[in-house]
Amino acid sequence: MLDLVFLAFIGYILLLGLKRPFLWVLLYVYIDILAPQRIGYSLIASLPVSLIAFAAAFGGWLVFDRKEGARFSVRQGLMLALLVYCWWTTGHADFPEAAATKWDWVWKALLFAIFLPFTLTTRARIEALGLMLVLAIATIVIGTGMKTLLGGGGYDNLKFFVNDNSGVYESSTLATVAIGLIPLIWWFTRHGTVFPRHWMVTGFAVALTFACLLVPIGTEARTGLLCIAALGVLLLRYTKRRLLFIAGAGMLGLAALPFLPQSYYNRMATLAEPGGDESASTRMAVWQWTLDYVAEKPLGGGFDAYRSNRFSYVMPVKQVDGNTTTVQYQEVVDEGRAFHSSIFELLGEQGWPGLLIWLALHGLGLWQMERIYRRWKGKTAEEEVWIAPFAAALQIGTLVYLVGATFQGIGYQPVMLMLVGLQIGLNSYCARIDSARALRDRSARRRDAIGGKIGSAVAA
Repeated sequence: MLDLVFLAFIGYILLLGLKRPFLWVLLYVYIDILAPQRIGYSLIASLPVSLIAFAAAFGGWLVFDRKEGARFSVRQGLMLALLVYCWWTTGHADFPEAAATKWDWVWKALLFAIFLPFTLTTRARIEALGLMLVLAIATIVIGTGMKTLLGGGGYDNLKFFVNDNSGVYESSTLATVAIGLIPLIWWFTRHGTVFPRHWMVTGFAVALTFACLLVPIGTEARTGLLCIAALGVLLLRYTKRRLLFIAGAGMLGLAALPFLPQSYYNRMATLAEPGGDESASTRMAVWQWTLDYVAEKPLGGGFDAYRSNRFSYVMPVKQVDGNTTTVQYQEVVDEGRAFHSSIFELLGEQGWPGLLIWLALHGLGLWQMERIYRRWKGKTAEEEVWIAPFAAALQIGTLVYLVGATFQGIGYQPVMLMLVGLQIGLNSYCARIDSARALRDRSARRRDAIGGKIGSAVAA
């Protein structure tokens, strides 16, 4: 029955897309994030719905859509360079089979992110894509929040729609994405046109924000706590009453403490003592191994190059006997451990060239969003007032993602690459407005100059 519901919805959007091809782009975003083919049980799992949606999105744009305003940007060039470089390293990978498995989804994520800005030529399309990102993630977040409130949380215990700890369904990844999209949620309550301003929209935003904040608690993801802290610090820039904001955030945190499980306290306590936690100790050892690895192979070892690592480290182990606590230092030998950091993931897999491209991609995006925010800040016209807050929301989302990515291997996360495509679309949209305005100003000055010359000639 569930399969039929998903297939009916997908089929309906495919039919609607015959009149509005951009709907096929949104359909692919929905399928890529929510993965209904993994939620269903039989029929939908056997159909290549993601491939069908991707072909429809690209073919619809190529055949039916107008190409006015579409242009190839520098950041699209960076993603294309990263795509080509990943293809090259996959052909020279240390572990060809594992590299090919990861390449199967990485190239799709990068290619769609390169294609996406070509379709974002109007405000309505930019807003529709942002809304689809929010609602697709909200579908997962709302269920996660409800399970957390009902006591179904816990590290590696909170089950989502799928029984698979990968992609956006990985607990730390979901926590990072959920927290990063909170500013975009509130942008829609103030400037959204799909759902106009209404108390029901605001109420949904409040509930969804609460659910997003519950994700790091339900999953007990330490990265999620760091992302919440980063979001709070970043929001200070846009808050007029900063002392009141800090006091309110502190009181909200204190009020939540009695309701948090002991397991959450125990896991968060390892942030203060990373050397006493095996997971944190392993990460630091893997990072050191990666630096030694690229010293020998500066061009990287291809996807999943971490599989060749082997290292040992000393970890303190506490033993409690009554009122006495003793600490013994024990040597731990480990191998084949993942990078647990996007920075070291890119460095180990794609070497220094890949890491520099990735850093340039996101660094340039932060600079572009900052430039747009300053350029359009203070505008009051209806067609302009939304731009600066939207750029700020995208910038905060990227910064939260980079904080989370520092401690997770999510360098090629499709949701965040879609966010990159959204940033490129906004930047191109603003550039077109400025170009049109500059052209009108030049034409007006030219007419004034011609009129002045004619007036002088008549007077003479």
